[in-house]
Amino acid sequence: MKRGFYTIMAAQFFSSLADNALFVTAVELLRSAGAGQGQQAALVPMFALFYVILAPFVGAFADALPKGRVMFMSNAIKVVGCLMMLWGGHPLLAYAVVGLGAAAYSPAKYGILTELLPSSQLVRANGWIEGLTIASIILGVLLGGQLVGPQVSAYLLGLELPGIETGPQAALAVLVLVYGLAALFNLRIPRTDAPLVPFWSTAGPEHDPQSRMDLKGLLTDFWRCNRNLWRDKLGQISLSTTTLFWGVSGNLRYIVLAWAGVALGYSTTQASALVGVVALGTAAGAVLAAARMRLQHATRAIPVGIAMGLLVLCMNFIHHLWIVIPFLIVLGGLGGYLVVPMNALLQHRGHCLMGAGRSIAVQNFNEQIAILGLGGLYSLAATLGMSAYGAITAFGLLVAISMWVIGRWYVYNCRNFGGEVRKLLTIARRDHD
Repeated sequence: MKRGFYTIMAAQFFSSLADNALFVTAVELLRSAGAGQGQQAALVPMFALFYVILAPFVGAFADALPKGRVMFMSNAIKVVGCLMMLWGGHPLLAYAVVGLGAAAYSPAKYGILTELLPSSQLVRANGWIEGLTIASIILGVLLGGQLVGPQVSAYLLGLELPGIETGPQAALAVLVLVYGLAALFNLRIPRTDAPLVPFWSTAGPEHDPQSRMDLKGLLTDFWRCNRNLWRDKLGQISLSTTTLFWGVSGNLRYIVLAWAGVALGYSTTQASALVGVVALGTAAGAVLAAARMRLQHATRAIPVGIAMGLLVLCMNFIHHLWIVIPFLIVLGGLGGYLVVPMNALLQHRGHCLMGAGRSIAVQNFNEQIAILGLGGLYSLAATLGMSAYGAITAFGLLVAISMWVIGRWYVYNCRNFGGEVRKLLTIARRDHD
């Protein structure tokens, strides 16, 4: 791997670390203010909100500037959201601002991989990035849980920092520093040789790259890219898989917190450790997939998704910690083994069809609208009294049934569009080798 890849990894690690610690802190902030389960569950869709709203623009923005600079600017927006929460803004609104920064950050983070590395290293690079991201989730939720816990909170409050009066406020002050550390690495990300695409350019091979675009033009270009990726016989399979995975897992993070409180009687600090356990398994699965799975064989992971959905249902029958930990590790491992090759295949097809930033923006739009939709439904259901057990059952069935449908969809493509599928797999095999 090139040296710049490790700088990207470091920047991603600390930014994601702060994001996940902030999520736990925001949950505790709402709980301490007496907010109901519906408001707490709404944190997940609020984070996804700007991913959906700005999807037509953030990809073009990432392609128009050096991606290291885009990542720095996006990280600065996250700091603003964190400070809003620290200075008394509503946690849901402030967390949405952090989501705004994350929405702009993601196309640059993944897009630079296709510019910096050859296609043969994409699965491996995704394995490292996803593994490191999962590690940051593990440490982030643990960090957030500890920062709002009684011992660390008491120590931080003992420092008597100006304007810091509660444990969650002290946690937020620490997280601002973590975001600052990520910004330092953002500034060291190398500039690649990939040409910059003007924000007003359609950037597609079938379009005039000098054509200027207004708001309507940007929206039209985004929907064209979205349509092209959904029409691609491999892109549609990988995109539907990653959309489902992140839509469910994005909300499962909060559901695990709620489930741990009901099934095990855990506090936020204790429950956050279990979210880290799931992430630990996902990291292991991601690393295993990066080592063993080839780009052209990514669709072989579909049965793993079906098994993962069925395994989620078993959470309803677990009430002992000595079973919970290995179970959650296995559950996370299946998720990591599924998403890494599918993510790499999706990036590969997106890079072939459109600019790197635009393809990631399309991916984020679909994944985050799934998080937004499922999170909104769960928030409404929680407000109406739906238990964590009911949510686990619904999400598990959704994953298992949807992955079975995706598997049949791929078989249908191979049967009816076999020549096109074989051609695309040959391209993937050639680029991987």
